[in-house]
Amino acid sequence: MPISHARRLALTCAASLIALCVCAAPAQAAPDSDNAALARIIDEGMNRSEAMTTASALMDRIGARLTNSENHRRAEAWAMDLLKKQGLANVHAEPFEFGVGWNLDSYSVAMVSPRALPLTAIPVAWSPPTAGTLRAPVSIAPMSREEHFAEWKGKLAGRIVLVSLPGQTSESKGPVFERYTDAQIAELDTYTKPVFDPDAAALQVRNRRFQGKLAAFLKAEGALAMVKISYRDGMLVHGEGYDFQPGQTLALPAIELAQEDYRRLVRLAKTGAAPELAITVAARYDETDLRADNLVAEIPGSDPKAGYVMAGAHFDSWIAGDGASDNGAGSVTVIEAARLIAKLGMKPKRTIRFVLWSGEEQGLLGSRAYIDQHLASRPVDPALRGIDSYVAWRNAFPITPKAEYGQLKAYFNMDNGSGRFRGIYTEGNLGADKLLREWLTPFDMLGADKLVVSKTSGTDHVFMQAIGLPGYQFIQDPLDYDSRVHHTNLDTVDHMRADDMRQAAVVMAGMLWQAANSDKELPRAVLPTQPAPTDPFKVRDPAQ
Repeated sequence: MPISHARRLALTCAASLIALCVCAAPAQAAPDSDNAALARIIDEGMNRSEAMTTASALMDRIGARLTNSENHRRAEAWAMDLLKKQGLANVHAEPFEFGVGWNLDSYSVAMVSPRALPLTAIPVAWSPPTAGTLRAPVSIAPMSREEHFAEWKGKLAGRIVLVSLPGQTSESKGPVFERYTDAQIAELDTYTKPVFDPDAAALQVRNRRFQGKLAAFLKAEGALAMVKISYRDGMLVHGEGYDFQPGQTLALPAIELAQEDYRRLVRLAKTGAAPELAITVAARYDETDLRADNLVAEIPGSDPKAGYVMAGAHFDSWIAGDGASDNGAGSVTVIEAARLIAKLGMKPKRTIRFVLWSGEEQGLLGSRAYIDQHLASRPVDPALRGIDSYVAWRNAFPITPKAEYGQLKAYFNMDNGSGRFRGIYTEGNLGADKLLREWLTPFDMLGADKLVVSKTSGTDHVFMQAIGLPGYQFIQDPLDYDSRVHHTNLDTVDHMRADDMRQAAVVMAGMLWQAANSDKELPRAVLPTQPAPTDPFKVRDPAQ
């Protein structure tokens, strides 16, 4: 039921009082100076948050941030200026080798016969533009392996080729929007057994290379464009592409089409004359600078021998939406956490470093570059690029620590949407439980009180863990991140939750502050060495 203004005010005041009391309570593990600092972080972050205005400035005004695009450069300049205004030091960009820039200016995809109908579609990132408007009938030619090319040889000239199987409309088996129950979080508290399959790397490289080979085949056959089906229904599209190396971009325009529109075209082609499409893509390649940038800023520590702690999130995004939940939410949380700590006007013992990564969506390339530059090296052929380099790095031994390896005491990452923090994945490092729980304790009242032993993958803390460093991802409420927002045209500020963003920034700042000042350090995992195959007798199916 509605709450009266007076009652709402009373509850707000009570919550603020509880926050101050809990943080100042003698039972807390943190010393009094830290309690006072945490109380101020909570007060500033809960009552004067800038998270959502920062989010709007980034996502609504600048928008999607494809790695090495003009828009990513624009966002970099904005973020660096903001961090400087917040009082952070040593704000700078750290470039790393990436690949071609790609800028999408406009596009349209429509069915023009048997009736006029705009279609929900998006160009595949790093695919070439059209020369004006392409108008041609479609051919349905599903191909997922090179062995399929022979069937279509000589049949596709002058056609727009639909290369995916249409499949069937899915039925939702779970809620679209969800918050974790305690029981669901408890299910995550399961040790993840490591698996090493030496053949898996080659398979991953082969699968990622296939789209380039398919485009080259279609171009040679005289096809005009290729169209693939979206991997989600609900009129959602993504635009993911991985062919961004010079001289290795796709040979012809590539479009991702919403499942519902794709199946309509298939039905029409199966029951009558092939429908005709009109496709226009205005996109520009840029090879003037093949480097992308990580953004770095610091709050200097008082003890240069104490090392540093770090928070990060990836700043790049895909192109279909505005990159709000993935991962504008994490980037804004890092920026807001930096503001909250800088607002204290207090110098931590350890330096606190904030990093906005680039190239995460193409294989954690930015965070890997940081590791290569600062933390450790692995014997990877420098000529390898893109997915080849990513796969080779994960399986290269030995790992050789660099000078900063021992200086990094803790890394906290955010990249699972904008859901509130519920705790931390301890990644199987049982020795870290005690200290992580101690640092989380002041935020029990905010719901961030869980530790689970399982790993979480696919984001920038992964390579920290892969070299034995204490890198951690927060447990977050799912919301509608995996169900419909992740990488899609729905990834806008509307799907971010202001209360969750406030809470996440406060917890992030509080964890960093305590890690920066604690006399204790998180334990290190064993420095990984070459694993043996988990299944030494495995025989791979040649059809895979």
